[in-house]
Amino acid sequence: MDAVITAGGIPLPEEPLYPYTQGHSKAMLDVAGKPMVQWALDALGNARSIENVILVGLTEKSGLVCSKPVYYIPNQGRMLDNFRAGVRKSMEINRKNKHVLMVSSDIPAITGEMVDWVVETAMQTDDDIYYNVISREVMEKRFPGSKRTYTRLKDIELCGGDMNVARSSLVVAEDESGLWQKISDSRKSPLKQAALIGYGTLFQLLFRRLTLEMAAGRIMKKLDITGRAIVCPYAEVGMDVDKPHQLELLRDDLKKQQRKAARLEKKKPVPQKAKKTVKKTATKTTRK
Repeated sequence: MDAVITAGGIPLPEEPLYPYTQGHSKAMLDVAGKPMVQWALDALGNARSIENVILVGLTEKSGLVCSKPVYYIPNQGRMLDNFRAGVRKSMEINRKNKHVLMVSSDIPAITGEMVDWVVETAMQTDDDIYYNVISREVMEKRFPGSKRTYTRLKDIELCGGDMNVARSSLVVAEDESGLWQKISDSRKSPLKQAALIGYGTLFQLLFRRLTLEMAAGRIMKKLDITGRAIVCPYAEVGMDVDKPHQLELLRDDLKKQQRKAARLEKKKPVPQKAKKTVKKTATKTTRK
């Protein structure tokens, strides 16, 4: 499967991250010594399920690297348009791929293992869209103080994930009603999205009468597609950077992970052959 990363966002002066970006790409913000999007590229590079990466919104001059082939696409403006451009490129590269992984550039804590879990869990069925959600319990256990926006349903309190799978042909299809664009524009407001699906859905959401399965069913019916809401066990999939405190939280978290990895590397035993070489060298020096 190919992955499309959207990295075209540039915070405006009135937005919380503008003091950090100053008119530059949010994806290139430094997080623990490297650009935020580089962490996502590293995860995709380590995932066995990913073949190619299409990066929308940046150029080859950005200095990014990945162990998988990377194709750069100019920023198209809106997020939905960026995903469409990326998926078209994926279809051009490999027409056999029916689905594509859509990844936001602002989830730097993801790993290759998490990418593979998302892809493999989705591909257990052949649906149009697979949307990952993370329970409040999982998110706050992993990232206390992250202050996510949660939606309360009858059976779960959740937030949305930023790494999801969709059928390629669905993403590039014409949006004659404009509904997909409206839902994309309202992605930070569950209530607005519910109203777009129908006021009956909004009413039941407000009074917590909807279960996750019921909510997913109504959305798929409204959009005339098939799909699944998947409860993801990885908080990192939904831990995106929208505000300064979330940026600082992830900077600290990933620095700790780097220090832990460095300590583990130091504790690794020296290979036996290397030990013998050192011993022989020392003996020869003594004889001289």
